[in-house]
Amino acid sequence: MDGIREMGLRNVASQCSISEVDDYDLSKLLDKPKLNIERQRSFDERSLSELSVGFSRGGLEVFETVYSPGGRSAFDTPASSARHSFEPHPMVAEAWEALRRSLVSFRGQPVGTVAAHDFSDEVLNYDQVFVRDFVPSALAFLMNGEPDIVKNFLLKTLHLQGWEKRIDRFKLGEGVMPASFKVLHDPARKTDSLVADFGESAIGRVAPVDSGFWWIILLRAYTKSTGDLSLAETPECQKGMRLILSLCLSEGFDTFPTLLCADGCSMIDRRMGIYGYPIEIQALFFMALRCALTLLKHDTEGKEFVERIVKRLHALSYHMRSYFWLDFQQLNDIYRYKTEEYSHTAVNKFNVIPDSIPEWVFDFMPTRGGYFIGNVSPARMDFRWFALGNLFAILSSLATPEQSVAIMDLIESRWEELVGEMPLKISYPAIESHDWRIVTGCDPKNTRWSYHNGGSWPVLLWMLTAACIKTGRPQIARRAIDLAESRLLKDNWPEYYDGKLGRYVGKQARKFQTWSIAGYLVAKMMLEDPSHLGMISLEEDKQMKPLIKRSSSWTC
Repeated sequence: MDGIREMGLRNVASQCSISEVDDYDLSKLLDKPKLNIERQRSFDERSLSELSVGFSRGGLEVFETVYSPGGRSAFDTPASSARHSFEPHPMVAEAWEALRRSLVSFRGQPVGTVAAHDFSDEVLNYDQVFVRDFVPSALAFLMNGEPDIVKNFLLKTLHLQGWEKRIDRFKLGEGVMPASFKVLHDPARKTDSLVADFGESAIGRVAPVDSGFWWIILLRAYTKSTGDLSLAETPECQKGMRLILSLCLSEGFDTFPTLLCADGCSMIDRRMGIYGYPIEIQALFFMALRCALTLLKHDTEGKEFVERIVKRLHALSYHMRSYFWLDFQQLNDIYRYKTEEYSHTAVNKFNVIPDSIPEWVFDFMPTRGGYFIGNVSPARMDFRWFALGNLFAILSSLATPEQSVAIMDLIESRWEELVGEMPLKISYPAIESHDWRIVTGCDPKNTRWSYHNGGSWPVLLWMLTAACIKTGRPQIARRAIDLAESRLLKDNWPEYYDGKLGRYVGKQARKFQTWSIAGYLVAKMMLEDPSHLGMISLEEDKQMKPLIKRSSSWTC
């Protein structure tokens, strides 16, 4: 593509990063020609115990199995399709054209993609490059052998992290990454400049907690895809990671290893009752910590962070697997809870009142299946399903293999509720009536079964596909992709769909929403070539403290 320079990538053996998987060969999961997958033990499989005090290494020579792209492709022929004999869907070429139209350049170099290329309505901030929105675009370009734009984006956002950030008279933490940035072109002076938003312009004025996590996750994906270790090893990237980690590993008054967050701090960026310890943030936090372990140098500064990360991961995985997990048996246990217990022997540790369990969850919960609930805090359990948090729990291996299977069982058994006619519900169920007025503040955009309140978001398709491949359920991904292909192009790539089944284009949905386009492309490329999964998936650490078996006398 014009404006993208070829990178001097070092020669890396073209091996399949999916070799991290121990228990099955993913090439057997798809009705495709057999992939040549050589089994090696990658760094991501190594035990966290190996990273404890005293562990050292000379560098990042741990990426033993990286996917090396086969080279850039023609404008309308993605490299992943060219490498295989599969006949691409007619939508694929249309999607690539739309994705390339969304590119944003800074001083002649592409640095990201706009949120939406739809200017039929008031632009608002849809003409900006959002960190979280760019992730599926970045993955698409990496899978297509075009890493330069991803490198440019990582460096540009890293530069913005160094800016002083103020909201009114308050200075934000040094490690905060921007929610978005905009390139301003001055044709008269022939100059480009950047304007960044760290939350001071966002609706609700909330800083994006997830931006830093996405940045670390994307840096690992770039390194995994290209084998270019030099970017992550630069002093600037090392410092950037440490600044992000300093924000979330700092000690305070917390009694839990989870991160305390305000409402609207993530993809659900409006008031939706997710304040506290939302599952989306915890899953991304866990993923980012594990990615940082593979990227941080073991010098004086890096080693200290590695030790802190290892301790936090053990505590976080135990907490999430124990207290956020809900299945049929655990629901029954909560239903029978006693309250007002005191001392360390309490079963109902958070003093959850059984009468607060919503009626819908008893019918929603299948006998086989389970999920991580939305939030757990004193006297409060948010039983809503949130897609991103559960899918990333699978990809990061925050979920145990058994829990991952249970999440997929739930999606299959509750297909109409969670997928319907357009994948995938961002949350379930919708908040209605009095609860909607109280929880959302009468938000006219988050009415029932719309937007973040039970709306259906096509961007989640790539996460669903990745989780399907990792758990050996590619047929679920195919079924979801077939649904998306029946509508997305015809509807001009909407941002989201409304209705209980996701049947209607969202009432305020933008058309040509970039991450809807990129999410579709990433899902297609992963299903055609499962080795791409290695960019965005981590296998379970075998030495992670095991989940204590549940009994009727043990709390969730």
